[in-house]
Amino acid sequence: MTNTNHVTCRPALASERLALEDLQRRASLGNPNDREALLSHPEAIELPLEQILAGHVFLVERDGATVGFAAVLPRDDGNSELDALFVDPDFWKQGLGRLLVEHCAGIAKMRGSAALHVIGNPHAEGFYRACGFEQIGTVQTRFGVGLLFRRPL
Repeated sequence: MTNTNHVTCRPALASERLALEDLQRRASLGNPNDREALLSHPEAIELPLEQILAGHVFLVERDGATVGFAAVLPRDDGNSELDALFVDPDFWKQGLGRLLVEHCAGIAKMRGSAALHVIGNPHAEGFYRACGFEQIGTVQTRFGVGLLFRRPL
């Protein structure tokens, strides 16, 4: 658990799944680049219960309210994948996304990963670079081109 002043990172609970999916929906709709795709494919908002039960999903709370979450998943190559990084739009630009990245990087390192990978939206390139990721390629996703990033741990 990471605690910074009134901000805490902790593992998500199964009972919080629907609230986290609502947060993901708000965050996705808050980004004009994602809005149309999400409205066309509302089923894209899904946080697998198995990820929560396996201890892969972490949320950030500010003053007791959940304001963001992310998942750090094991990869077949022994490294980790940062997945589902979302912060409530009312709390954007306050360092909470970076806090989640740092928390997940620490979890990945503790689990033996040498690197943390992420597929990012092109509009998030600056954020991931500021968090220490380097772009290593691109990949076609169901909603367009995604940027492949890697951060050594």
